[in-house]
Amino acid sequence: MELRLEKFTKAFGPVTVIQDMDLTVGSGEMMALLGPSGCGKSTTLFAICGIHKMTGGRLYFGDRDVTSVPAQQRSVGVVFQNYALYPHMTAEQNIGFPLKVMRQPKAEIAKEVQRLADLVQIGDLLDRRPAQLSGGQQQRVALARAMIRKPDVLLLDEPLANLDAKLRLEMRAEIRRIQRETGITAILVTHDQVEAMSMCDRIALMRDGKIVQLDTPERMYADPASQFVAGFLGNPPISFLPARAGEQLAIGQSQVLPRPAGLEVQGDIVLGIRPEHFGPQHGQGLHGEVIFVEPQGREELVDVQLDGGGILRAILPTGDPVKLGDRVNWGVSGGNILAFSTEGVRL
Repeated sequence: MELRLEKFTKAFGPVTVIQDMDLTVGSGEMMALLGPSGCGKSTTLFAICGIHKMTGGRLYFGDRDVTSVPAQQRSVGVVFQNYALYPHMTAEQNIGFPLKVMRQPKAEIAKEVQRLADLVQIGDLLDRRPAQLSGGQQQRVALARAMIRKPDVLLLDEPLANLDAKLRLEMRAEIRRIQRETGITAILVTHDQVEAMSMCDRIALMRDGKIVQLDTPERMYADPASQFVAGFLGNPPISFLPARAGEQLAIGQSQVLPRPAGLEVQGDIVLGIRPEHFGPQHGQGLHGEVIFVEPQGREELVDVQLDGGGILRAILPTGDPVKLGDRVNWGVSGGNILAFSTEGVRL
């Protein structure tokens, strides 16, 4: 089921938080609404499910205009951050509750509950109450409950925020598997770029109530539209360096890099260099001192204070003989340097 927002506007009293936003989520696609707190991503989700009434614009599920349709009559399933399970009900009763409200036959409810429980791999936990389940198990119950009505659209509001790191990793893969197996159209709201990049077909990156870039995770990472986008995606994050563009790129008072092909501007700019594009594997060119080494198991993150100012981060294999205070002369992958204006616009 394709979902389409046209000129979506939402205001709370005199404050307009989203103005004339357009967004199309393809049938069977999983879309991430990604951005910092307060950017409008949850507001958008709540408008789609009907919790918030739209101030302006239209919302379509396929060819059906659902802008004014009450929330309970929209074919959506919602999984909230806190799961919102009924504590006095078993997992089986929680999952089957939407069908019970719809007065479905008990045999049909039992059949669908078992089908969904098997899909999310909790078929042997149906007699337990939420307090007897782990966070990941509760999340699976909430996911099964959201999907039991076979909704046109599945909405996920920060669904992994309350899980530990290992469980988040497992549930990222699990939710993506379920979404692909069912072919349901899904929207994930998150501030975690790793979740968005690993789980979704496309990302709508939001800032101040606007979509600043809409693209696949791979293209958004490699070809960000602005310094904000480049800084938001990537873990470890990208490093930014002030520079001056002439025949070469002047870094600080005494260091230079070759001018990237296609860069036409002259004068002050900002360079974006990702950790994987800086290090001894890229030759030489920039001098500095190692000021921080962070072991990460199979790799180490190394911060280098450049002579003349600026810090670049590198990713090195564990075991490389680098320690605090070392003087280094490392290179940059010239074809992967990103350039921005001093206002943050991609050059």
